[in-house]
Amino acid sequence: MKPNRVFAIACCVLGLIAFSQLLIAGMALAARLEESQKIRIVEREVEKPVPYPVRPSSTLPGETAPVNPAPTRPLSTGPERPSTNAVISPAIPEPKQLVTPAIADPRTERLVNEARAARVAGDMGMAIVKLEEALKQTPKEPNALYELGLVHELMGVYDQASIYYEQVFQLGVTGSGELYKAAAAKLRDGFEQTGEMRGKIALGRVRIFKDPEATGGERAVLSIPVLKAPDQEVQSSDIEVSVTFFNQTSNGKIVQLEDESWVNTNWVSLPFDWAAGEETLRVTYQIPNRDNQTTHLFGKLNYYGQVATLSYKGEILDVQAWPRDLAAKIGQPAGNKDPSDSFPEFLDRDSLPPNFDPEIPLLNPLPADK
Repeated sequence: MKPNRVFAIACCVLGLIAFSQLLIAGMALAARLEESQKIRIVEREVEKPVPYPVRPSSTLPGETAPVNPAPTRPLSTGPERPSTNAVISPAIPEPKQLVTPAIADPRTERLVNEARAARVAGDMGMAIVKLEEALKQTPKEPNALYELGLVHELMGVYDQASIYYEQVFQLGVTGSGELYKAAAAKLRDGFEQTGEMRGKIALGRVRIFKDPEATGGERAVLSIPVLKAPDQEVQSSDIEVSVTFFNQTSNGKIVQLEDESWVNTNWVSLPFDWAAGEETLRVTYQIPNRDNQTTHLFGKLNYYGQVATLSYKGEILDVQAWPRDLAAKIGQPAGNKDPSDSFPEFLDRDSLPPNFDPEIPLLNPLPADK
């Protein structure tokens, strides 16, 4: 056999082997691609806790109901399926907080707001006119009815005020919201005539301590007693004591305090017990030190005096000023009492209460360790 023929046959055999290998590889690749496009469905076991329905207690009075311990691990229930035996406790809604109902009609809202402004300004006649017009626009408007009750209560016409409060009450919680509770309280408690408290609660003699060793500026500590006559029922929440301070500039001018951050107030004991027939309001007034530039421009300020005003349910019952001419500066006459009674008592360190620390005058002293 010639060499060229042998070489040709060997090349053909090698070509066939190579072609067969390519064919096998192509078929394997096609099979893998086809298998990868198939959709697989895999089932897994999901652990799900078994619900325990709450059963009514069957224990007798005085016995303690047994407590079922919770399972230490969830029980497997197989593939997850919707449960038909689970007991689902309904959600208990939170109680809704009552609110004052909004006035839907814009004109009615404007009339009610104007009536409130007139009431605050003391023009009760104008307030009644506005409110009656508002009720013509929107009959049974709870805000207008309640406002009419307030106006007649302030005027002392309590029978008519009760009629308006009763109408608000009849609207119920749905119709009058928070005003329902307020009207119910008015009808339940009645109307206390503020004027009848005149002479039954009053301001006592103010005690003034000027701290000569104060750091950070001039400081004065005032103790203002509120006196109550025996056997008198007084709503402590209706008592208000306001103090207006005055300073003297370096050129001798008397000016009213504008920065309320210089004043701190605190009742010595809460709640009120009227143990000795009085309760004391402690007021700390401190004028902060000024830098040289501010002092040069505006002068130095010194504590001059104050006006203390006692109000009950918004009505002024007593005014005590020191010096006494300061009462005229706020447009209030001084109380009709003996001038010697309103003369303040100036304290020194020897006359201060035991354990009184002027550095923390608003805090009650801590009891000594036994």
